[in-house]
Amino acid sequence: MKKRTYLGLLIALLLNSLYTQAQVSKADMQVSGLTCSMCQLATQKAVKTLDFVADIQPDLNNTNFVITFKKGKTVNPDLLAKKVKGAGFSVSKLVLTYTFSDLKIANGTSFTYGGAQFSFLNVAAKTLDGATKITLLDKDFVSAGTYKQLASKGGESYRTGKMGNTRNYHIGL
Repeated sequence: MKKRTYLGLLIALLLNSLYTQAQVSKADMQVSGLTCSMCQLATQKAVKTLDFVADIQPDLNNTNFVITFKKGKTVNPDLLAKKVKGAGFSVSKLVLTYTFSDLKIANGTSFTYGGAQFSFLNVAAKTLDGATKITLLDKDFVSAGTYKQLASKGGESYRTGKMGNTRNYHIGL
């Protein structure tokens, strides 16, 4: 019985290391369609209901929100976009700040976070260490024109957001 316990603990530690190589601390989110302070307030209230959101600070002049996340909680970009859509608007840009520890990347490199895969597009080979801003490049996180341009080059994985059964986000620096 002890062997199973140790083996289970070892597997849990290994799996945890795969999911904790990157931690997300904050986001800069630009929202399309905001025209007044009531629109901003509706969006702010909707996003604040997410259990991983610690704080959200609006900037109505730039239709931007700075969101800080709770430590130890997994951030789900799709839920952010869903809350914004539910308030009647759309995300036109989402930049997440991840903290990496010696992650070597190149075009097509990916990492796993929160059960999803994040794949780099159009990046040069380099090593990420410390706080790094990552821009999401998928349909619900860019303007329609940008999505159309990227989808023409991106292939099936880009258009569906799936790699097998796993959610696959496309990201850039």
